[in-house]
Parts: sequence; structure tokens; C-alpha cells
Amino acid sequence: MFNQLQAVPPDALLKLTVQYNQDQNPLKVDLGVGVYKDEQGNTPIMAAVSVAEQIILDQQQTKSYIGSAGSALYCELSANLLFSKDHQVIKDQRISVAQTPGGCGALRMAAEFINVCSPNATIWVSTPTWVNHVPLLAGAGLVLKEYPYYDNSTKSVDFAGMMNTLNTAAAGDLVLLHGCCHNPSGADLSIDQWQQVVALVLAKNLIPFIDIAYQGLGDGIEEDAYGLRLMADSVPEMIVASSCSKNFGLYRERTGTVIIISANSERAKISSSQLFSTIRGHYSMPPAHGAAIVETILNSDSLYRQWSGELTVMRSRLADNRIALATGIKAAGTERDFDFITAEKGMFSFLSISAEQVKRLKDQYSIYMAGSSRINIAGIATHNVDYVANAIVNVLK
Repeated sequence: MFNQLQAVPPDALLKLTVQYNQDQNPLKVDLGVGVYKDEQGNTPIMAAVSVAEQIILDQQQTKSYIGSAGSALYCELSANLLFSKDHQVIKDQRISVAQTPGGCGALRMAAEFINVCSPNATIWVSTPTWVNHVPLLAGAGLVLKEYPYYDNSTKSVDFAGMMNTLNTAAAGDLVLLHGCCHNPSGADLSIDQWQQVVALVLAKNLIPFIDIAYQGLGDGIEEDAYGLRLMADSVPEMIVASSCSKNFGLYRERTGTVIIISANSERAKISSSQLFSTIRGHYSMPPAHGAAIVETILNSDSLYRQWSGELTVMRSRLADNRIALATGIKAAGTERDFDFITAEKGMFSFLSISAEQVKRLKDQYSIYMAGSSRINIAGIATHNVDYVANAIVNVLK
């Protein structure tokens, strides 16, 4: 049996990480891997997380299973964080919530749930989108179609192209939208654009599927949920996948949430039963530790304030890094305008340089980034921004 297997090429970003780790250049810079980093290049444990873990260690009395839906308190508090506790879909008991192994688990369980409801359903994804969207959704049996999203020529959202394409979608199709901090472009929909998307979704009878993995790292915890909440205000059915990897720094704890919004509370009960049955048939039940951390923080006024303060520092650092890089590139001397970087949100941006120029940055300057020229803004620091800026200008010449 195993003799039939063919080797699979390594993941490009993981391969890039290996190359970076092996690089002996003391000036090397990692702008590839998509994790938050501080000024020293570390991905630290948030102080609020450390306090919560100590509380858990002191109070936990069992390692028993937590059930397919996960922790009920985690599910409740996660939904409140996303929608606000006073949102009508929560008051009307229209939501089905499950804790999942990371945002990936949320996406895949949502896709499996969709396939139960409508086998071979069509879902529209942005071009570009996070690379793992494709295997997670298509692997569950969904049919993927693409809508244009980012225009490299204008360095902004191709909103006209997006709307024109989605206007061709059939009733019942799903449309995957990034809730905030679009990965990989960093270009987000404006408030007015969100309103137009909601109107189109209603007019075409589409089902929105919102992936929100960076809440709090764009404009703020409440501000980043604007599009998600507006959509939930308006549509009868909706799907949400969220992750705690970035805003709580819980990458290795694999903590996420999948939420199904149904037309009414009775339909929600049925959706819950199907969702939990789907989960039971895959990984059975999620890991507990990361969710316990999140619920401990969200259930404590003091820990919530500490966490949101730390998140503000992270968000501010990302915004400052954008300004520093754009300013540094301009100072290094180029006619090309990189100010678009400062208008984007979250951790990522496209430099919009060629694959050959990306390769030169790696080979000549030990600056590592995705082949698409997507960079992790968190990899920029005071000690390397001028080096990176000058290198970019040099490969443009």
C-alpha cells in the first residue's frame, strides 16, 4: 500500500523557516512566518495568559473530557467577544457555538457542516486568500470559486471587481470574507464597502462565511468586529470561524471557535446537533488548556483589562512598524510609493515586487519572505528597519 505514495513538496513557508534558521548571517531578518513578534524578534507569552495559566494550575481538579462542543463558558464568552453580549442573535438564541482545535479546526468543521447541509456546495474565496483556506474547505468536499479582491496595481481592494464577480454567484452559494486584517494583503473593506457587501449578500441570497483570526490587531477589539456584526444584524444564516492564536498568542494551544447562525432558535437547536455530531465524527472533542486560558481572561475584569492593554501595545507596534518601513524606504531613495503599507491593517502586506527580487533579498541580504512578496510586519524592528528598507530599494534598482 505505502509503495504507491509519492513525496509531497514541503510547505513553502515552513521550508523558508528552515532556511532562515540555518542562515549564519547575523543581519538576517525573518518576514515570512505569520506569528506576532516583539522588538527582540520573540513571540512572547502575554502576561495575562501567564496569570490565567497559574490560576488554572491552582484550581484545576480534573483532566476529564470536555465534550464535543468544548467548554460552555468559553463558547459563551467567545461569542460575546465577537458579537457583543447584547447582540440580537445571542438574545434570540440563534447561534450554535463549538470550541475547536484552532482556527483551522473551526474552518474545517464549518466546511464539513456545510457539506452535510448541502453536498458539493459552492463557496467563493478571495484572490488572494490565506493559502490554507483552499485545502481546508475543498478537502471537505466544497466547490471553490474565486472572486478578485486585491489589485496589485492600485495596492488596494479591487472592490468593483469583487462586487461584479459576486453578483454572478447563485442563490445559496457561500462567500468567504475576512473579518479584518486580510491575510495576506492587509487591505480591509471600509465601513461603506461592508454595507454594500451586506446588501449584495441579501439581494443574491448568499450565505456569508466570515473568518476572523485577527480581532484586536487592526483598529481595536470592537472596531475589528464591525463587518461581522453588521452582517449578523442583517442575514438569516451565517457562519463564523475565529482563532485565539494571534490576539491571545496561543499559537501552539490550538484554540478556535466555530459559530453557526440560524434563522431562529428552533433551527439553531437542529444546527447544534448536526455540528456537534460532525465534530464527534472527526476529532471527537477539543483540547481544553487554551480555551481555559481564554475563558479565565474573558471572565475576569482585571485580566480582561490587562489582556486588552497588551493587545493595544501589539496593535500599536504593528501600525508603527508600517510607518517606519514606508518612511525608511522613501528615505533610502526610490520613486516608487510604498505609503500604501501604512493604510493597511494587521500583520501582513504585499511589497508587490517580483519573485526574482524576493529571491535577491534572500540570497544577497538574508531577508526572508513569501515568494508572493507577502511580509510579516511584526518582523520589522528598530534595529533592522533601515537595513530592510535599503535592501528593498537596492533590489528595485
